[in-house]
Amino acid sequence: QVQLVESGGGLVQAGASLRLSCAATINSGRTFTEYSMGWFRQAPGKEREFVTGIHWSDNSPRYADSVKDRFAMVRDNAKSAVYLQMNNLKSEDTAVYYCVSDRWATTSTRGAAGWNYWGQGTQVTVSS
Repeated sequence: QVQLVESGGGLVQAGASLRLSCAATINSGRTFTEYSMGWFRQAPGKEREFVTGIHWSDNSPRYADSVKDRFAMVRDNAKSAVYLQMNNLKSEDTAVYYCVSDRWATTSTRGAAGWNYWGQGTQVTVSS
């Protein structure tokens, strides 16, 4: 019902910036504005980790403490897309980044099981 396609990952040096994009296609008869959106990441050998989320009813993203003040999520309802601007990247940010969506998730939904739709992921590698 919701298809998510990420792009923008790559290999960068520590301190650099990257911008990830996520394009959403909604096939449920609902509109993009009815879905909460977010980003998770998964590093090798670790569980999927909440990065940021934005509820469908407001425009105020919430962030994990590990990325606060370095990452910024932007939602563009006209383009059915979200973006993740990542600044001052660190080696510990290396992971596969997933765009997620759900009708009922809130910015407090930090567990992966709370988000129903997932993109295929895009690799971000930060060299130190």
